[in-house]
Amino acid sequence: MPILKVKDVYKTLAKKEVLHGISFSVDEWEIYGFLWPNGAGKTTTMKSILGLITPESGSIKVFGEEGLTIESKRRIGFMPENTYLYKYLTGREFLSFNGTFFWLSWKELDDKVEELLARVWLEKSGDKYLKTYSKGMLQRVGLAQSIINDPELLFLDEPMSWLDPLGRKMVKDLLVSLRDSGTTIFFNTHILADVESICDRISIIHQGNIIVEWKKVKSLKGKLEDFFIEQVEENS
Repeated sequence: MPILKVKDVYKTLAKKEVLHGISFSVDEWEIYGFLWPNGAGKTTTMKSILGLITPESGSIKVFGEEGLTIESKRRIGFMPENTYLYKYLTGREFLSFNGTFFWLSWKELDDKVEELLARVWLEKSGDKYLKTYSKGMLQRVGLAQSIINDPELLFLDEPMSWLDPLGRKMVKDLLVSLRDSGTTIFFNTHILADVESICDRISIIHQGNIIVEWKKVKSLKGKLEDFFIEQVEENS
């Protein structure tokens, strides 16, 4: 059953049509990779889904409902590509601040923050200011923030772009664990090796068009990289 369904969405920015009637759907309990070359329209797509911009036409259904309601927003997690964090808060303070939006008791929130710091390998850095964090550490605390409400549907924009190999392995293991516990994950990325190792299905967007939709990763013959390049070249 689709937890996210995008149908015939068109969007124009600065008098230029960026999305040309794109359609795709994401099923419950899967990791869905949204792949793209540069300038493809992936950020516009995610902003449209999250209600940050409004398409000219088409429909976007989340949890079976058109658009996002207050209730559906409580069931969603989101980490943008560029995380703008409060540099004079510690990692622990930042997560506690974000947790206050979800009506957790102080005891629940304290326990949740400690759990998340451990899950993203920051338990020893929780009392350090964010201004002292490396880019990879900021990426990880941003990921922790995105799952503080135990979301049913998680949106991630380039979740592994600044991570070293150990950090990428940690994030991939975490995403698989979240999927296995019932979270549906939709993420944009251009790191094809990560997609190949954890995604159930993929779509490819190129020049504002979906050129591959709902493809099972395990059904591919050969490497995802070769398939991706072939599809982009055929549709350029």
